[in-house]
Amino acid sequence: MAYVVTDNCIRCKYTDCVDVCPVDCFYEGENMLVINPDECIDCGVCEPECPADAIEVESDENIKWLEINRKYSEIWPNISESKGALPEADDFKGKANKLEEYFSEAPGEGS
Repeated sequence: MAYVVTDNCIRCKYTDCVDVCPVDCFYEGENMLVINPDECIDCGVCEPECPADAIEVESDENIKWLEINRKYSEIWPNISESKGALPEADDFKGKANKLEEYFSEAPGEGS
């Protein structure tokens, strides 16, 4: 089963996970990252690297996140090198309901 990025990443966008991914399956939006579930090899090395606890194994409980990750990984640029987190990352870390309030469909810069 693939890993997915959830709403804990929105407005944080820590990229520690990107450096450890052996297959470069992360894609960058304006204010979050996603994983391409078809490229993910299910190794799990990214999960413990995320300071916002935003990465989870796909499951029936987070199926909407699987769909979001799949959709945006097809249109956002690939990111293969870490960058600094968003300036407001620490303020938004752990904040609830970020998808409805803060999610941006705009792409990031990639690397």
